[in-house]
Amino acid sequence: MGYFYVWHFSRWKRFLYILLFALIAAVIIWSESTGSYSVFSTSDEPAAFVKGSSKEPNIALTFNISWGEEKVFDILKQLKEEDVQATFFVSGEWAERHPDILEKIKKNNHELGMLGYRYKSYLEQEMDQVKKDLLHAKEIFKKLGYENVTLMRAPSGHINKEIIKMAEGLGLKVVHWKVDADDWENPGTQKIVDTILKETSNGDVILLHASDSVKQTASALDQILPELKNKGFKFVPVSELYNQAHSKAELVK
Repeated sequence: MGYFYVWHFSRWKRFLYILLFALIAAVIIWSESTGSYSVFSTSDEPAAFVKGSSKEPNIALTFNISWGEEKVFDILKQLKEEDVQATFFVSGEWAERHPDILEKIKKNNHELGMLGYRYKSYLEQEMDQVKKDLLHAKEIFKKLGYENVTLMRAPSGHINKEIIKMAEGLGLKVVHWKVDADDWENPGTQKIVDTILKETSNGDVILLHASDSVKQTASALDQILPELKNKGFKFVPVSELYNQAHSKAELVK
């Protein structure tokens, strides 16, 4: 009978080891699946920027624009009323068609980033096509008088390590996001508000949109901006968030 108890204990011990191994494996898989959320690229691991220092209350509010010319004005009005500086990622094709709106964005002291030239998933294109698209976008921004645009976001956020490495080779900083309220789906003003207020933490890059497809984003900002301020957050451009985090990372090294 004693032998039975020894064997029974060994079986449970083996089960616990298997369970522990499974948990470790799950953590590894999860880490790899969120690898694009790393803060900085290294020589061995290209990564998009999604978050600054978690020790500082700075956050970056970003807007994507690929088409339309109406909704952006309501958003700019909200930002001006709350004295909030944001970063606008726009496609080169849109910038080419709306240089006057682009100028207004800059005059309101907002930062510019690019969404490539044509808003089409980079994962559906060959690498030489992606490179051609980015180079064309850089050329368009330069012609419009914005030659120092170095922030880049992939259309629809579709990106991989190969694309990040290539973009960095062109002198671009690849920016993704940490908080996404899916406002382009128009899920309801309160839903957008609740998502951002609940999920935002120190250093986060927040994604919203300013194309004409969004119907509720401007009204959501009416609550989001003062509420985030009340929580102690400070709005900064992506480049400032990046530089602060990068400076701290350099000091740590």
